[in-house]
Amino acid sequence: MAVSYQTGLSYCIHSETLCHSGYFSSTNSSRTTSGLRLDYLRVGCKRAQRLVVASSPATEAAVTAADPLTKEDLVGYLASGCKPKEKWRIGTEHEKFGFELKTLKPIKYEQIAALLNGIAERFDWEKLMEGDNIIGLKQGKQSITLEPGGQFELSGAPVETLHQTCSEVNSHLYQVKTVAEELGIGFLGLGSQPKWEIKDIPMMPRARYEIMRNYMPKVGTLGLDTMFRTCTVQVNLDFSSEADMVRKFRASLALQPIATALFANSPFTEGKPNGYLSRRSQLWMELDNDRTGMLPFVFDDSFGFERYVEYALDVPMYFVYRNKKYIDCSGLSFRDFMDGKLPRLPGEFPTHKDWDNHLTTILPEVRLKTFLEMRGADGGPWRRLCALPAFWVGLLYDEVSLQSVIDMTMDWTAEERQMLRNKIPATGLKTPFRDGLVKHVAHVVVKLAQDGLERRGYRESAFLSEVAEVVSTGVTPAEKLLQRYHGKWGKRVDPVFEELLY
Repeated sequence: MAVSYQTGLSYCIHSETLCHSGYFSSTNSSRTTSGLRLDYLRVGCKRAQRLVVASSPATEAAVTAADPLTKEDLVGYLASGCKPKEKWRIGTEHEKFGFELKTLKPIKYEQIAALLNGIAERFDWEKLMEGDNIIGLKQGKQSITLEPGGQFELSGAPVETLHQTCSEVNSHLYQVKTVAEELGIGFLGLGSQPKWEIKDIPMMPRARYEIMRNYMPKVGTLGLDTMFRTCTVQVNLDFSSEADMVRKFRASLALQPIATALFANSPFTEGKPNGYLSRRSQLWMELDNDRTGMLPFVFDDSFGFERYVEYALDVPMYFVYRNKKYIDCSGLSFRDFMDGKLPRLPGEFPTHKDWDNHLTTILPEVRLKTFLEMRGADGGPWRRLCALPAFWVGLLYDEVSLQSVIDMTMDWTAEERQMLRNKIPATGLKTPFRDGLVKHVAHVVVKLAQDGLERRGYRESAFLSEVAEVVSTGVTPAEKLLQRYHGKWGKRVDPVFEELLY
């Protein structure tokens, strides 16, 4: 049984079990709650409600509860992520674009299925199926899944050091490349699709993606672009208490636009410059305002687990998973679901797994589940896949660096944070900020990350060499690509498929 203890207004539950998921997908579960019994103690109540989470398919509702879930249960789920520092781990995810080596065209599902089957058979991965279709792989606490446009995602296992993270990435890329080359497939490390139109990109045969494709045009202008033509690298990090979560949430949210600038790597669309250094980041601002953004309430004095639950309850739903089928609930209210008044499932109440699934459809720049997910960076070549977790581990897992970030950003206004979010996708490190430029802020922040890594004592600071070069030169990865486009590439984007080939 997990050991619970009270911190502030909520209970935190220590457990070695972590949870980790990707784009609207709890199949990306290198951190999972399956098989874990949690005793959620209600603050101010005399009784506790016991929930048993059984092993089950990744998104199946399989929680047995004595009573319908209450808001206190939802708060308790977030609080269950609290763990002592010695159990903090690093969970890294990255996505990449597959393409035909001969034609540069996006690969079809049939080619991806052959790739997944090949990796499973050669390297002993378990196949994940949706009906008759293979839609992912699982091996231990790692998983490989498919994004809507066939972007190939590794969700890594929770590991202790950045050396383990980078080793995991290298092993994955070796396995993928070994099988992919035999199929005439390559993979591109870029933040957005540089050449092909949306109509050229096949949609993966997953029911949830059909729901998303139908709903997104109703609430935003460029949601389909985000679905089909972007890739990211993200890291999931732990917290010890509600207070620690709040500090890390605020620090990482304030600095997320700085990470966007440092990792900007999506300057091309449909064969030409698109006017942005991080087009991927810009697209997220035009997806769905109900579920994205900079969450100014995180900086309110009253912020904590309960406030995030209130926010999440107001984010419109996408689906409910029942009997191995996705039920389209797009635009409906989770609050109504809590009251048994969901029109698509009248009289039915949500399970703990329904809540977990709902949280994966919320997409702000930093996302809270039982961990914090850093969501601001473009996908990139393999060295940057190690650099992104190094950046955030150095800042958030070292107390001195974390406090320095909080001190530096505590007087930034909501308007200033939003200004950085709005402008950095286009102007990157050259964005004016107060009496200087964002590159001056980035220089300080990268130094704090380096110092934090040094104090960890694992000799991890070398993983920051990629971003250290960016701040020393003031030139982002996207600007380097644009220089080549206007220079030796002769205003063609095709060479990027070779230069950023994994």
